[in-house]
Amino acid sequence: MKMNGSQILIECLKEQGVDTIFGYPGGAILNVYDELYRHKEIRHILTSHEQGAAHAADGYARATGSVGVCFATSGPGATNLVTGIATANMDSVPLVAVTCNVGISLLGKDSFQEIDIAGISIPITKYNCIVKDVKDLAQTIRKAFRIAREGRPGPVLVDLTKNVTSDVTEYEPSTPEETIPQSEYIRTRDLEEAARLINKAKRPAIFVGGGAVISNCSKELKKLADLLQAPVCDSLMGKGAFDGNDPLYLGMLGMHGTKAANLTVSHCDLLLAVGCRFSDRVIGNPKSFAKGAKIVQIDIDPAEINKNIRVDVSISGDCNEVLKRLNPMIQAADHGAWVAESLTLKEKYPLLYDESRLTGPFIMEEIFRLTEGGAKIVTEVGQHQMWAAQYYRYREPRQLFTSGGLGTMGYGLGASLGVKTAWPAKTVVNIAGDGCFRMNMNELATASRYNIGIIEVVFNNSVLGMVHQWQELFYGGRYSQTILKDKVDYCAVARALGCEAVRVTKREEFAPAFRKAMESGSPFLIECIIDENDNVFPMVPAGHSISEAFDQADLKEKES
Repeated sequence: MKMNGSQILIECLKEQGVDTIFGYPGGAILNVYDELYRHKEIRHILTSHEQGAAHAADGYARATGSVGVCFATSGPGATNLVTGIATANMDSVPLVAVTCNVGISLLGKDSFQEIDIAGISIPITKYNCIVKDVKDLAQTIRKAFRIAREGRPGPVLVDLTKNVTSDVTEYEPSTPEETIPQSEYIRTRDLEEAARLINKAKRPAIFVGGGAVISNCSKELKKLADLLQAPVCDSLMGKGAFDGNDPLYLGMLGMHGTKAANLTVSHCDLLLAVGCRFSDRVIGNPKSFAKGAKIVQIDIDPAEINKNIRVDVSISGDCNEVLKRLNPMIQAADHGAWVAESLTLKEKYPLLYDESRLTGPFIMEEIFRLTEGGAKIVTEVGQHQMWAAQYYRYREPRQLFTSGGLGTMGYGLGASLGVKTAWPAKTVVNIAGDGCFRMNMNELATASRYNIGIIEVVFNNSVLGMVHQWQELFYGGRYSQTILKDKVDYCAVARALGCEAVRVTKREEFAPAFRKAMESGSPFLIECIIDENDNVFPMVPAGHSISEAFDQADLKEKES
């Protein structure tokens, strides 16, 4: 049948099962929006800014495991997506961004709102292209979704010249290709060598990354940990892949990881890394990381093998598929003394905070209690992000949504819109610092417009907390441009944007405010006034060994 490009685009999206799009219209993409108007089965959420649309599509993708979709027009509309696309790229999130450019006759002439978004986004996408001929459109959209999903997921950008959205060609419906977990590179000899090292180990430890969440390998991971009787730690992106309440769980590894996790990995003789890329925030000084251990790395992306840490055995493939084949090769073991040693460290070095006043850790523990551990937690980036990782116990995958690789301030509010859209019956809480909240607080207008009932919790310490902490500890207390003490009233801002808001200054005020937010069913902001000098501990200085993690007690001992 004959269709124009805008019709073909929408039909292709429907083929792929797309039911939600986040975006912002403009001149070059008007034909597409005109066609979208006729298709009520696809929900479109108009964000306040294109960056919010990219983050919302990212949150939707992480929450559902399907491909998130965002639209933007040419020029600044397209460039405003860049930070969101880069965020998705660093965290392996399947995303398709559709932008429209000037007509083909105007390309290369510095026309109004012309931009080479395909060229700009090459380093931050899995694949991108510009479609100049409507005959290529359907196959390109189908390819975009396939690439976004398959193997290691990631973002794809498709830019359409405006003539493509109106030109007519033949369209033939198609059924999407099934995405099969990647297993063709899983070699028997690698599995056998990994099993040999694991079965030989006396002090094994398991380290879980974001790939374990993406591959849905929690059941196989639990089976392995119980079989091996090995302590387990995770990265920020790996939260929830292994139950945070499990007796074998030690906490997060790395710069703000627990001392128990950091010391256990430093003293183990075998480290099994499942779906992680050994980020610098995790390993500290690579020369001293797990120095006495044999390292087995499981990762879907061969490019991540031996990139940051040299390993002894690697297995390339989907983590769930690998563990299904590896687990039958693992012998049941009794590492009771080693597990007891690790758990003793957990008891010896608990996470501590001042319990006499309102603090970030207290708030996170209260949210866990009030939601019975069942909330979807989204975060911005900074101290509040680390407290959310440390003090909320994640029981299942796709429960924490955060910008891990890029560390994007302003990510959380847009992402929470996507998460709540995907899971409307769930309590969705975005944890923000006052600095991050300023970045994209305009998306509260989106929340109120569509009555997307997120709970926005702002930790207001009147500073850029994490940078302020570094300035305190490593820059002699020279707080250059990190003080935010001014006349901004966040509750008034929230109300002006159509949301309810409450300010909390004491511990006893938080629970009633949070219950009110949960009961309201509408977007709700809770501003929590905390001390500017509250810091995140434990901490490992950049470039140091993770075994050198220090906390408040260590600082006091050093001062004395």
